Amino acid sequence: MQKMMLTYRGEPNENYQEFEQRILKTTEGLIDTEGIMKMSLTITKSNPPKLSVIPFSKNKIAILSIQSSREIELKNLSGLIAAYHVTEAIPVAYGKGWKDGETTPGACLLTLFNKKKKQSYDDFYKCWHEGHTPLSLEIHPLWHYNRNVVNTKIFGNETWDGIVEEHVKDKRQLLNPISFFGGAFKMLYNMIRVYTDTKKFIDYPSMETYLVQETWLKSAE
Repeated sequence: MQKMMLTYRGEPNENYQEFEQRILKTTEGLIDTEGIMKMSLTITKSNPPKLSVIPFSKNKIAILSIQSSREIELKNLSGLIAAYHVTEAIPVAYGKGWKDGETTPGACLLTLFNKKKKQSYDDFYKCWHEGHTPLSLEIHPLWHYNRNVVNTKIFGNETWDGIVEEHVKDKRQLLNPISFFGGAFKMLYNMIRVYTDTKKFIDYPSMETYLVQETWLKSAE
């Protein structure tokens, strides 16, 4: 089974509800497409907090993730910015106990990034997978960690090397730096550890972070 990730962007005069309705409309004809096994939507639904240690983007974005047994035709999808083939890894996973179409509990930190310039892909993957992933699981109260390596771009002008979705059970765990960085006594130390570690493999000017929520449109259950 292969996985594709499709990116959409909000329009200048579009509010969050209009943006979500537009994206959901584009998925209506996809859900029952032959070969599609799973489909989920990760999308911005509201403004991020004005003050946050996480540099949330104020732009609107949606990521449609599709796992299928065959190649899916995408050329007729309106508003699609880019599409990628990715390799997914889930080091920690929630147990889905809600129905398709219902918003996944909690909140999610979506991060899109490129590797450091002139860095080899081998070193990039080693720093990311062997260094940063276990550090994230140690520090952050993650309920679900979805790590995606971009293998090939199917089409579009945007290019990414990594797309990560980090879920917490309660939105406050993500927005409260004390909770997200391991407690009051370890917060500053852990913030330094995370920043120092990500600087080893992420091209910071390229990085985009978003406060999003997930909805499973079609699951294997």
